[in-house]
Amino acid sequence: MKLSHFGFELPEELLAEYPSEHRDESRLMVLDRKNQTIEHKQFKDIIDYFDEDDVMILNNTKVFPARLYGNKEKTGARIEVFLLRELNEEQRLWDVLVDPARKIRIGNKLYFGDDETLVAEVIDNTTSRGRTLRFLYDGSYSEFRKKLNDLGETPLPKYIKRDVEDSDSERYQTIYAKNEGAVAAPTAGLHFSKHLLKRLEIKGVDFAEVTLHVGLGTFNPVEVEDLSKHKMDSEELKIEAPAVEIINSAKKRKKRICAVGTTAMRAVESAVSSSGTLNEAEGWTNKFIFPPYEFSIANCMITNFHTPKSTLLMMISAFAGHDFVFKAYEEAVKEGYKFYSYGDAMLII
Repeated sequence: MKLSHFGFELPEELLAEYPSEHRDESRLMVLDRKNQTIEHKQFKDIIDYFDEDDVMILNNTKVFPARLYGNKEKTGARIEVFLLRELNEEQRLWDVLVDPARKIRIGNKLYFGDDETLVAEVIDNTTSRGRTLRFLYDGSYSEFRKKLNDLGETPLPKYIKRDVEDSDSERYQTIYAKNEGAVAAPTAGLHFSKHLLKRLEIKGVDFAEVTLHVGLGTFNPVEVEDLSKHKMDSEELKIEAPAVEIINSAKKRKKRICAVGTTAMRAVESAVSSSGTLNEAEGWTNKFIFPPYEFSIANCMITNFHTPKSTLLMMISAFAGHDFVFKAYEEAVKEGYKFYSYGDAMLII
């Protein structure tokens, strides 16, 4: 399949600027692959599709306040610094994106906060937009991280044009987030409320937690027509024994195993054994899933509605079939479903 197979017209007003008022009351489109049917529900109706001993795979990564604003030495120009990943804890080295990039050179210093006690020096130009910064800060590492958290803001995606609000720090985070390290939320999980998780638990659904720290690579545009030539950025991954046990046991018993989000799906598909079961894993994955692709672990998935030509749309097309997904997307546009990070949800069974 080619990049051009994944384009469609998405009206701008369908990009969700705000989340739904209550997490589990966003809209839900249900795609049944076997019967090729499409139903329209509310997210909390998801409970009707799961039974005892079915499994949901949750990505428990936690978003940190990755977007900072600093001022350049001498000129005082305002520079946005987006923290991508920590390279060295001791030396306080970080990979970052800077905007506007053309103004920043090796050796430049940036000052953060009203008191300017946090300073960073540019020590490397890694890519056209990326830089490596060394933060200069007198306090301990934990004080330094607290400072970063205090100065940073919730890294809402760029398509959201409004200012970040206090409520975003809670809403752009799943309620089961615990391992800090993501610069974007695993958005399919944003629809789960505490109440809904409790109801699923009472029904006997098992939860397997994995960690994939979502990076910006997930949202990088594909710029090659031949999909096999697209390179995904690596993201950090951890799958531990308890999750492996829950998932492999459900697989053996032919239960429904649902990946909550493309990141949970990518995590488990990055750790498949030669016999098709799940392995423990710790490291990095740059797995890119596009049609045709044989999935090994999950037989069901929850996902949001994605933008044209995105790697996320390619993955769900591999899972549900290109034509079926595009029929569903046509209906979603017609019915006014909300797209992207704060948008509505889709369940594919």
